[in-house]
Amino acid sequence: MRIAIAGAGAVGQSIARELLDAGHEIMLIERSSHNHQPMRIPRAEWVLADACELASLEEAGIERCDVVIAATGDDKVNLVVSLLTKTEFAVRRVVARVNEPRNEWLFTEAWGVDVAVSTPRMLAAMVEEAVNVGDLVRLMTLRQGQANLVEMTLPASTPLAGKQVRDLTLPTDAALVTILRGGRVIVPQPDDPLEAGDEMLFVATEDVEEQIQAAVHARPGRS
Repeated sequence: MRIAIAGAGAVGQSIARELLDAGHEIMLIERSSHNHQPMRIPRAEWVLADACELASLEEAGIERCDVVIAATGDDKVNLVVSLLTKTEFAVRRVVARVNEPRNEWLFTEAWGVDVAVSTPRMLAAMVEEAVNVGDLVRLMTLRQGQANLVEMTLPASTPLAGKQVRDLTLPTDAALVTILRGGRVIVPQPDDPLEAGDEMLFVATEDVEEQIQAAVHARPGRS
């Protein structure tokens, strides 16, 4: 894929390296001459320009990109970049970095954002995941808030330990997509066993999250 990253600071450069290693074509757009350092990532295409300006985006050929990542340290800039690339250039997928958690409510489809990534929220979620076995942890919001990626670690106390995936009764609008067990990534099948300590990843709407937790603990959920 051809991916444009607006913002070539430490975060933007790190994303670029990861995506280049994965085989993608990367364009870094940076308005600061201080951060515009092509020698640091010579495999990427570098553009010295303001990604908040239509003319700059047009000259960079942003419409040829499959994905745009707004990765600057300024939420206002990331919102403007998202809106312009989505509405003016019809970029298929726009991912935006949220620097200030209080601004997260703005990063929606109305501003052209398909996926909002809040580093503080993700770090907090990782801490919760590490210490709260049996509690549901929201890792990421998907599709403009229509669904969330959530995680639960199967506690030893649940009656589901030792049973099969088919015995986990989930509500409508929820799906178990992956089980992490040790170093394995398991795509769950109905006959697969469940083990205490399994990290279970679900995609679900917010209103059924409580029911997922009840199902994992094998207790009646709120209707």
